[in-house]
Amino acid sequence: MSMKNFKVTIAFDGGNYGGWQIQKNSYTVQQAVQDSLKKILKTRHKVTGCGRTDSGVHANNYVYNFKTESNIPENGLFRALHITLPDDIAVLEVKEVALDFSAQFSAVAKQYIYQFSNTVSRNPFLDRYALHYEYPMDDKLMDKAAKHFLGHHDFSAFCASGAQNVTSDRTIFRSDVVRDGDIVRYYVAGNGFLYNMVRIMAGTLLYVSAGKLEADSIPDIIASGDRERAGKTLPPHGLYLDRVFYDTISHEKGAGDHGGE
Repeated sequence: MSMKNFKVTIAFDGGNYGGWQIQKNSYTVQQAVQDSLKKILKTRHKVTGCGRTDSGVHANNYVYNFKTESNIPENGLFRALHITLPDDIAVLEVKEVALDFSAQFSAVAKQYIYQFSNTVSRNPFLDRYALHYEYPMDDKLMDKAAKHFLGHHDFSAFCASGAQNVTSDRTIFRSDVVRDGDIVRYYVAGNGFLYNMVRIMAGTLLYVSAGKLEADSIPDIIASGDRERAGKTLPPHGLYLDRVFYDTISHEKGAGDHGGE
């Protein structure tokens, strides 16, 4: 039998999982995916994810790949995953790709969203999916501050302790705050993210809205490399891995690091 390499895109509600990567003390999305594949293919397969996500973090589009000698076609695998995956994980796409494709190392960039529910009264239907913030949010001022993240910087000031990155340099090419009624979303895309980087960036923007930091102070905070000068790390339930970007010709390493979250 010839070897196949499948690229699978899923969406998941991270509220019931200890993140993506398999752990000893909690059930994870990776384990759920591998359990599903074992039901379908009758053997346990190694699954490579596009990056780690922390407990409680969600994904609109998460990519993993695995190799198999099974002759199952794309559409057959899609239907089988649709049936066997838990209700809080949905398969979006299944594609057979080149054997050298890696969901982790072929990724060149990622986009995240941090979502706020900006209402005085808490919305119980959003408790797991957005950070409730009852005070006024100046989304225009937050967006102005967010633009200072654009470009290539050393983001040491926006990295939680315990990270094991070779370098803290990252390039951000999208950084927008957008309001949609009572929902405020921070969109950020870059070639890689440090541990908790997006949650700290979003927390810093929230400090700007609250008047605890000036919008134009972001460049100085970045230059300082001092974590204490940035905002707090926001909770995981407002965070979504929104999109993973791939270049099938140039397999750059860097976007496939911890993923920041």
